[in-house]
Amino acid sequence: MEMLNNHCGVTRDARGVVDVAICNAGALNILGSPVTDAMREGLQKLATDRSIRIVVLRGQSEKSMIGGADIKEMAKLDQKSAEAFISRLRDLCEAVRQFPAPVIARMPGWCLGGGLEVAAACDFRVAAHDAHFGMPEVRVGIPSVIHAALLPRLIGWARARWLVMTAENIDAPTALAWGLVDKIAPAGGLDAEIEHLVTALLECGPEALRSQKALLRQWEELPLTESVNLSVKVFGESFLTDEPTRLMQAFVNRKR
Repeated sequence: MEMLNNHCGVTRDARGVVDVAICNAGALNILGSPVTDAMREGLQKLATDRSIRIVVLRGQSEKSMIGGADIKEMAKLDQKSAEAFISRLRDLCEAVRQFPAPVIARMPGWCLGGGLEVAAACDFRVAAHDAHFGMPEVRVGIPSVIHAALLPRLIGWARARWLVMTAENIDAPTALAWGLVDKIAPAGGLDAEIEHLVTALLECGPEALRSQKALLRQWEELPLTESVNLSVKVFGESFLTDEPTRLMQAFVNRKR
């Protein structure tokens, strides 16, 4: 593993698939300010590398992807330092959300609070069969904020309200039924399930996937008519590369 800094480890393969691991953050991969800053810096550095086709985001420990934000640190905050703390976490979530290539959340064990916000900012979420999810913030006297705002878009207002206002956890089958995760892996099969998704993504045009991700992010915020009209320009720009011609011709040739 290559360490980009003390908390961000990277493993690359020849296909352009990069595992990005949260390192040296305890058994539950907890996001204190140093870890949050280090992960953001690592992802921002990787975002400039156009050879990267897919990122798999994981914790170094198998007990969780991210167990949450650092409660010990938060317990000592005042208003000003609290805003600085949560702004760091916001910026990490945005580094994930705006990463040019697809990002897959690898989700064993627990994914709570700020960890679930990071996962929500990913493009895909693949969970272990025994994973658990929750937004426990209100039980420790704070609201769920920043990228918890993505939850109603993922699972609807009623279920998002239930998560952030009851602070109760849900299991993997419930998360799948709600649409919070995309796939559940059988026991011992988390990496195989992720590899299945990776293989599907690698069969797509890399430039097309980058354009599609960027469009999806804009569709989340734009009115329908603007989204449709923006898409026309992006479609045309895809032909500035040889990818459409090359991949379409390969498709035609297979049909002969």
